Amino acid sequence: MSKLRICIITGLSGSGKSTAIRALEDEGFFCLDNLPVTLLQTFIELVQKSSEKIKDVAIVIDIRSRDFADRGETFLKDLKDKGHNIEVIFLDATDEVLIRRFSETRRRHPALKHGTIEESIQYERQHLLAFRQLATIDIDTSELNVHQLKELIISIINGESSPRLFTLHFQSFGYRYGVPIDSDLVIDVRFLSNPYFIPELKSFSGLEKKVQDYVLNHTDTAEFLKRLQSFIEFLLPFYKKEGKAYLTISIGCTGGRHRSVAIVESLYKSFSDNKLTLKVTHRDIDKEVK
Repeated sequence: MSKLRICIITGLSGSGKSTAIRALEDEGFFCLDNLPVTLLQTFIELVQKSSEKIKDVAIVIDIRSRDFADRGETFLKDLKDKGHNIEVIFLDATDEVLIRRFSETRRRHPALKHGTIEESIQYERQHLLAFRQLATIDIDTSELNVHQLKELIISIINGESSPRLFTLHFQSFGYRYGVPIDSDLVIDVRFLSNPYFIPELKSFSGLEKKVQDYVLNHTDTAEFLKRLQSFIEFLLPFYKKEGKAYLTISIGCTGGRHRSVAIVESLYKSFSDNKLTLKVTHRDIDKEVK
């Protein structure tokens, strides 16, 4: 019998699995959602015997199949041993994003019948932990809309060397209010001269030219920005290679209003010509200046 290309879509509930499989269906895959693991082998055999000459198959298997975590690895190994080309795409998102998505749709989380959404997400993460290690592609969909996720899935399936879409998110914050939990990289700029202690600058933010000039017009700052930009440019291809669709770089100073904001604005300008999707967030810029 002919060998198949089998793409398994799995991951956290609310992370975009339905969007992913619809994207594959548009690419000509024969798709099936919510297949119990125990029926996987039978389904593959039926596909092979089909007169339709199906070559590409996509299947969503997740927490709804209760034997998924326990038996999934064994079934995938059996399929590989029979010569099928197996790809496993694992979709994830931050807890905050998943909670918001469930709140917006008012759906019941499938992991726990009587648990809260937060409890269900933690249960699901633990339950899928072992299977996640089998993934060939791991995608965090927190910053992606449905169109961006669809484009990313198609680019991966079509074997492009890098995704067609990559978002670079620069975020300023104040250590006084905690490090952002969605950070991929955290850069501390509290070593820079602080406009907070300059009376005529204290009440302004890093969005103002006078504050930016104060922060940026130092030899040490210029050297720091040069090295940081080079470091980020070095890292980007590796994140893309791993299938990551975005990178959040959080820049922190004491209050998140002056130095970190100015640095983020400078980085945004530096990367604006790099054919990337850029996003800027100043998390703590509106916090009260004491």
